[in-house]
Amino acid sequence: MSKASYWQRGESLDYKNSGVAAIEANTVVELPGRIGIAGTDIAPGAVGDLHVCGVFEFDKTSENAISMGTAVYFDKTGITEAANDGEEEPTSHTPAGFAAADAAESDTKILVKIG
Repeated sequence: MSKASYWQRGESLDYKNSGVAAIEANTVVELPGRIGIAGTDIAPGAVGDLHVCGVFEFDKTSENAISMGTAVYFDKTGITEAANDGEEEPTSHTPAGFAAADAAESDTKILVKIG
């Protein structure tokens, strides 16, 4: 039988900036299959905290209304309900979580529960 030991709550995780530029606080960081939000500035080569749970306000790039509970995606600019760009050879968007409140067609911001 396999066992596991409790490590941490997991609301934020240690994240090493392996890039050459600093990651500013509140920057969306794409991970395989999900996103996180930098909790602080993270210098190149340094370890900082990455929020992977919580409700965050994002720019809404979709022109459609998005109902609370709808799965949403990060399209490198903001949040949409579309899983891909809809082109002939579609580019997939990164899963971001779900809408934490209704967003109208005209809304430019959306609340998203990540995690």
